[in-house]
Amino acid sequence: MAQLRHNHFLDTVDAVFNHARAQHILHLHADPAGFDGRFIQIEGQRLKHFGTTSYLGLGLDERIKKAAISAIEAYGTQFPLSKTYIAHPLYQELETLLEAMYGRPVIVTKNATLAHMAALPVLVGDADTVILDHQVHWSVQDAANRLKLRGVKVLLIRHNRMDLLEARLQELGSTSHKIWYMADGVYSMHGDYAPLEALKRLAHKYKQLQLYFDDVHGMSWAGKHGTGVIYDHLQELLPRSVVIGTLSKTFGANGALIICGDLDAHHKIKTFGGPLTFSAQLDPASVGAAIAAARLHLTSELNDWQQDLQKRVVCFNALLKKYKLPLVAVTDAPVFFLATGVPETGYQLTRRLLDRGYFVNMGLFPAVPSKNTGLRITVSLKNTLEDIQGLARCLQEEYPRVLQATGNDFDQLSAAFKQHFEVMPMPDTSLANLSLIVEETIEAVDQSLWDTHFKGFGILDWEGWRFVEQVFAQAALPEHHWKFKYLQIKDAQGELLLLAAFTQSLWKEDVLAPLQISEAIEKKRIKDPYYLCSEVLSLGSLFSDGLPLYLQHEHPQATQALNMMLKTLEDYSVAQNLSQLVFRDLDLGHALDAWFNQKGFIPVAMPETALVTSLDWKNQEAYLNDLSTRSRKHFKRDILPFRNLVHCKVQAQLSDVQLQLAYGMYQQVKARNLALNTFTYPYRLFEAMNTADQWEFLVLYAREGEQFLGVLFCYRNGTTYVPSLIGMEYTHAATYKTYRQLLYESLLRARQLHCTQVDWGISANFEKRKLGAQLLPKQAYMRRDGNFMMDYIEAQHQLKTQYL
Repeated sequence: MAQLRHNHFLDTVDAVFNHARAQHILHLHADPAGFDGRFIQIEGQRLKHFGTTSYLGLGLDERIKKAAISAIEAYGTQFPLSKTYIAHPLYQELETLLEAMYGRPVIVTKNATLAHMAALPVLVGDADTVILDHQVHWSVQDAANRLKLRGVKVLLIRHNRMDLLEARLQELGSTSHKIWYMADGVYSMHGDYAPLEALKRLAHKYKQLQLYFDDVHGMSWAGKHGTGVIYDHLQELLPRSVVIGTLSKTFGANGALIICGDLDAHHKIKTFGGPLTFSAQLDPASVGAAIAAARLHLTSELNDWQQDLQKRVVCFNALLKKYKLPLVAVTDAPVFFLATGVPETGYQLTRRLLDRGYFVNMGLFPAVPSKNTGLRITVSLKNTLEDIQGLARCLQEEYPRVLQATGNDFDQLSAAFKQHFEVMPMPDTSLANLSLIVEETIEAVDQSLWDTHFKGFGILDWEGWRFVEQVFAQAALPEHHWKFKYLQIKDAQGELLLLAAFTQSLWKEDVLAPLQISEAIEKKRIKDPYYLCSEVLSLGSLFSDGLPLYLQHEHPQATQALNMMLKTLEDYSVAQNLSQLVFRDLDLGHALDAWFNQKGFIPVAMPETALVTSLDWKNQEAYLNDLSTRSRKHFKRDILPFRNLVHCKVQAQLSDVQLQLAYGMYQQVKARNLALNTFTYPYRLFEAMNTADQWEFLVLYAREGEQFLGVLFCYRNGTTYVPSLIGMEYTHAATYKTYRQLLYESLLRARQLHCTQVDWGISANFEKRKLGAQLLPKQAYMRRDGNFMMDYIEAQHQLKTQYL
């Protein structure tokens, strides 16, 4: 079974963040200058602050600051005891004030993350089901996913899709005690709301439905006494609802709170909600500040602040509409997400705003899909109307310039965000001085031109692509019916800048997922063969390894050619409704790494490629001398003693019976190789090999009885020998060391043909390395149509418990 090095989600995030840090977008430090909420100073530059989540600016209110100072003077900087034993004197007053705000008891926690960790294990029973909105805050998803350790079923559904929620309610109603739907009141990126009216209708229709909201971004600026966007709307459903609020952000202090409509559940959470028992309580300064903030929330001043903030929100919404700037969601929340699409556009626009004196945050992966980045702009009471008008005018001027400079446009934005954005005036971005040729068959591409760049690389030469087309272009089954695109881009003088081959084919979403994930998904595919599968446009093909991409890097229009290629692929992907675009098999640290990041592609580790480039040994002894000491021991122990038990024949063709046996052996290997989970190749592929001049078969037989043990399906590409696939009869594989014998036979055959290298491809690289192969790290760059499927697969990976 192949052992593959699987990509880790955190490695991908780290790579994205490293690029953002290099652009001076993330991990900045505010200067120790005076802070008044309207301005923030970074690296000596005083910037108007449009990135805060303190929408009312209460964190700078003198009454709240003085209350925090007084609490420290009276009780010190901490009260280091579990609140289960004893709370410091200020807690009771805070809880009384919060109860006055909400009209019912509340539970105070140190922060919202710990609130979720305290509440969910108590609220959710083992027989319950949890359904998470895909965009619900990370802290909710993290706490909910921990419930899987108890056997609780936890599912993701697409954002605000009430039709999918109702389908799940109908599906799971007979097997679940309660069904919890978990969402944000106000979503922190786009500023859109949970669909409350639809949720209330579903709650009345399905009595098992329980509602759980994280409303930390809806607090204080909305609701009576600042109780948030959600709370006032849930009164009739309160016994089946839970709301997590915050004492930080807009509230002006620190901490969080839990509002539980079920008083019995409230009592249990307060009695033994994990972090409430085992973590220290809020420090005196935070409690003192929260008391002062709660008192202000109970005054008429709050209503005035809420109205003043709304004037600013209305003003900014009107200006964005006037200037035709692409706002993703139009609401009355003080959170605005301006679409920029690919990261490069977001990076440049953020930097230009910084240069002109405005601080905003950039929303990027994994908070949003990689091609759905944008500027996350927040408005607070500290921003004057003049500040807001100035930012809008600056965006009006800089946005079209950046869009042009990064090769972006409104068509691409509308396609990425799946909504129509009104087009603002844009400069001409014509690429008329470059010519593009797109062919759908390799037959239309000049063979000598193609082979100049790809001869000797895997199965990527002209004949190799013609062979793949003959097998897969007209196949009947969806997984075997591929479409081909060959791109040529030339400059005005006809000089070739770019040459590439792409295929559209059906991929399994778990193609690179860990083995146990694929094993679980394959059980579902017994009844539904195309479960979690989608059409993908990929560089190369699912049959070949290697990089069918030539770019003249030194040409002054190289980047322009790349942008033309990408625009062509994007337009095709939209027209064909493809789920993702993939560039695969690039070397680690490839020269195009920065370009891929700028265009919203996520780096994903691929299996290493095994290549043998030392074939100039004269005999077995010389070969062994080239190996490491450890590899020589392996050869003498695991290969040499079995050589006299087998013999290998090079066959240009197999008989019908042999071909059927060989295909059955390939199927045995494929069934054991879910670590790289692709569809099984059709029998017609092997029939085509049997009649093609470039293919041959290395067939391993037992000397005693001439039993057919295994076969390598090998392609000859100039001076490169490519053992592409293997078939083995597993009953006797250990007896004869079939796999290792076939690998060694491929080296002998390559030398016989005077080849200079053997391309063993991917999988089982430990065995290949012991026989002298170099392992070359590879990675892919992927851009998906949203994050949902990536998050879904990653959720299964994290806890290795599948509820699919």
